[in-house]
Amino acid sequence: MTRNLAFLCLGTMGYPMAGHLARAGHRVTVYNRTVERAQAWVEQYGGDFAESPQAAARGAEVVFVCTGNDDDLRQVVLGDAGALVGLEAGALLVDHTTASAELAREIWGRARECGVGFLDAPVSGGQAGAENGKLTVMVGGEESHFQWAANLLDCYAQKRVWMGPTGSGQLAKMANQICIAGLLQGLSEGLAFARRAGIDGGLLVDAISKGAAQSWQMENRAPTMLEGSFDFGFAVDWMRKDLAIALAEAERVGAELPVAGLVDGFYSEVQERGGGRWDTSSLITRLP
Repeated sequence: MTRNLAFLCLGTMGYPMAGHLARAGHRVTVYNRTVERAQAWVEQYGGDFAESPQAAARGAEVVFVCTGNDDDLRQVVLGDAGALVGLEAGALLVDHTTASAELAREIWGRARECGVGFLDAPVSGGQAGAENGKLTVMVGGEESHFQWAANLLDCYAQKRVWMGPTGSGQLAKMANQICIAGLLQGLSEGLAFARRAGIDGGLLVDAISKGAAQSWQMENRAPTMLEGSFDFGFAVDWMRKDLAIALAEAERVGAELPVAGLVDGFYSEVQERGGGRWDTSSLITRLP
């Protein structure tokens, strides 16, 4: 069924995600802070662009958001010209931003007052996953709303999982980032150790990548780590934002994250060396 949709914020992830919805035959209105990017999207995919989140949301059955952080999300959704001002009762708001669970619950409360459904639905898979329609989506909110949005999520996701009530999607994404941080530090240390010990890194990865040490990070990042190439992928700045959210939530619930806290400090060193926009696999640059 063709639906009237809106997609707010066309960054590295949002631009291709909105494109998949348009290619699936849906009528998509987009909004982006930089109007020229919204115009470029319309030229590529069709549809329309609006000059505010409120205008983009007007008349939409489902509005998707994928922005940078809590402050951006609050402005785009809850601001004076935000999406909730334009949404009609009965519509659904789906947030793909990696943000705090606290803000997800706040938006859910405000949306409920307006008769609007809400899902917090952060994604994993990076730019390549967004472009290839192979993202994983972790969803919090009412299960009935998740079922309603499922076919739309399938336009750009290879996996979508309802995690539980509002905020659960964001909590799952925090766990995802905690796991990635530890994996990348371990992979960095293993490759650096091999280098110092005189073992060929390529042969090592070939030997262990199909065994118990195998991971997505090893398959997709070990070759570029060995090359010293980091000008791509998920930026260190973004990972530090995500880890800050996870560490704050851990303190709130009384969870211990000793490795995540340590790796966050290592990432701060990468930033100090000018690597804020490097891929997260750049952790290896700290090691001799």
